Amino acid sequence: MKRLAKTVALTLLKIVVVFYTIFPFYWAIVSSFKSGAALFSVDFFPAIDLTNYRDLLTNGNFLRNILNSAIVAVSVVTLSLIFAITSAYALGKMKFRGRGIVLAGILGASMFPQIVVLSGLFGTIRWLGLYNSLGSLVLSYMIFSLPFTVWVMTSFIRQIPAELEDAARMDGCSTWAMIWQIYFPLLAPALASTGLLAFIASWNEFLFALTFTLSDTVRTVPVGLALISGSSRFELPFGTIMAASVIVTVPLILLVLIFQRRIVSGLTAGAVK
Repeated sequence: MKRLAKTVALTLLKIVVVFYTIFPFYWAIVSSFKSGAALFSVDFFPAIDLTNYRDLLTNGNFLRNILNSAIVAVSVVTLSLIFAITSAYALGKMKFRGRGIVLAGILGASMFPQIVVLSGLFGTIRWLGLYNSLGSLVLSYMIFSLPFTVWVMTSFIRQIPAELEDAARMDGCSTWAMIWQIYFPLLAPALASTGLLAFIASWNEFLFALTFTLSDTVRTVPVGLALISGSSRFELPFGTIMAASVIVTVPLILLVLIFQRRIVSGLTAGAVK
């Protein structure tokens, strides 16, 4: 009887957790099919009306915002992984004085909130002439994505046996060739997990995108979504905003579903020895 009660309690807890997690997404999808006074009616299964989606997809600014977010996120992921794999090799396989301090500094850099570096970073971007360009977002996003990427990659690369490197050295393999031809394929789980998390962070970032961009042609999706307005100052286009949220969220959900196994194996690398 006690075991049955425990099973029932755990099942109810799981149902509550799933409902609490899924309901906001369900409500966003339902609201994206409504407009006007229909938003205030409670319909758990409303009629599918794609007016809000059609208005968004015919809006050139929103499509441009999606393209900007994709360009920035892909650029950040690519550069972060290139720099991270070389840095992780040095921190994970090479012995030099101060290696622990460097790792601690990398981890500490990722703990600072964005608002702390906003003022200094804004001055740097203006000095480099990158204000109101996608380059400013790539530079600012890498400040926070690169430390995490290097930390995870270093933990993963330490697990690779040293005998593999010794065998490659005996075959005349150079350091660069060994990194890209031997270590790079073995780091697929870490590359997938860190790359995907860096992509999600870059895709959803709002503060830097709002501060460092000015024109509609350069803004990314989060800022474009926040600036969606109705036909008048008294109208809140809630249905259109929900439709935009659904469109922006779908690519992230698909990526997580595709790489979920890689994410788990990459994040748990180095946890067990």
